[in-house]
Amino acid sequence: MKSVVVHGPGDLRIDERPDPVPGPGEVLLAMEWGGICGSDIGYWKHGGTGTAVLKDPLVLGHEVAGRIAALGKDVIGLSEGQPVTVHPATPVGDEPLPQRLAGRTNLHPRVRYFGSAALHPHTDGGFSEYRVVRAAQVRPLPDNVTTEHGALAEPLAVALHAVHRAGDLGGKTVLVNGSGPIGSLVVAAAKHRGAAAVLAADLSAASLTVARAMGADETFDLGRGVALPQDVELVFEASGAPAALGPVLRATARGGTLVQVGNLPGAAAPAALGDLVTREITWVGSYRFAEEIDDALQALHQGLDVSPVISHRFGLAEAERALAVAADRTSGSSKVMLRLGPPDPE
Repeated sequence: MKSVVVHGPGDLRIDERPDPVPGPGEVLLAMEWGGICGSDIGYWKHGGTGTAVLKDPLVLGHEVAGRIAALGKDVIGLSEGQPVTVHPATPVGDEPLPQRLAGRTNLHPRVRYFGSAALHPHTDGGFSEYRVVRAAQVRPLPDNVTTEHGALAEPLAVALHAVHRAGDLGGKTVLVNGSGPIGSLVVAAAKHRGAAAVLAADLSAASLTVARAMGADETFDLGRGVALPQDVELVFEASGAPAALGPVLRATARGGTLVQVGNLPGAAAPAALGDLVTREITWVGSYRFAEEIDDALQALHQGLDVSPVISHRFGLAEAERALAVAADRTSGSSKVMLRLGPPDPE
């Protein structure tokens, strides 16, 4: 089978690997679609992302969907040909989480995640023609959800988890700073969860166009010198840029809440944080998701439309070009998709 493998910084190859065979309790998936994430770009460009550093070749990709090609022994409740997506996380070890973290499986101290070099040996991702997964990771797609949209259940789950961390959005005005794929999905998730109005800000006019298509009521083009709105009770910071933290804290109302969903650097970086104290702001972190992938599939089934966030589509053989487009802020890209196998039937 063909796989998208990063061997080091700037060294991406389409490798031929043996077709996998499912063992007991496992499922073989014929992959169809994958979405490119910032971590995929980080491994390709820099040989790492955050604190995870590449030591061996790694198959990229954790936003994926396809169809069941074969079932391993003792797998029940699933069938061959069924369209599915995947929960990409597997906690390592049997030690239970402390009671205060009950249900927050994303905070398990050691987690194997598709397409991640955080642990060694690394955990290969799903940018390949086939992938074996534990049956417990499989999530069947609703009848009205294509595998292309099913591949976006993972980033939509990230957005829904961030919204969940914020509490009740009913009737509130919300600001989302950073309108890349995750930010635009946070816009959609906030509207889905009852926000009265969603404001979106970004340096890119193209990204703001996507945010509007995903439900933003008003946008702020920071690239043209427009200032962030002020005194917003609930703010989501989705850019992950340390330089944005000062202005975003200033935009948050006194006594308001700031949810940090953009992944901040793992190294020291300057940031103006004085308003965190003087405005008595609650700053909440949001990391991946627990089981919100199920909520994401329900939202897709109920009609949440993720198609505006998809800007480009490439075949598996064009993976390096796809990564380059996704990494280029001047390309106008939002979510770049890889067609890993045959497309959805008409």
